[in-house]
Amino acid sequence: MVVRIEEGAERDLLSGFWFYEDQEPGMGDYCLTKIREEILELAGCGGVHRKRHGFHFCPARRFPHGFYYQISGETVKVYAVLDCRRNPRWIRRRLKDRS
Repeated sequence: MVVRIEEGAERDLLSGFWFYEDQEPGMGDYCLTKIREEILELAGCGGVHRKRHGFHFCPARRFPHGFYYQISGETVKVYAVLDCRRNPRWIRRRLKDRS
């Protein structure tokens, strides 16, 4: 399968980059690289994750984030990369805007 990161998810990644970069210079790049690597792994396992709020949900291994995606034919479309520590109501609202 092909993995496509949608515009909203790209914005989420950029937001995560700046959050970690503000904590320690260089950490933003590390976070972005590792999360992108994990997202690309969905090409081999996309669709096996349980659904949350209408999207498949895959937790990140190294950071407290999760990927919300859907399968469309042979494409894994990642709609959001959100911090799992956020209020569940906030997450639901964010995902509602993406569908």
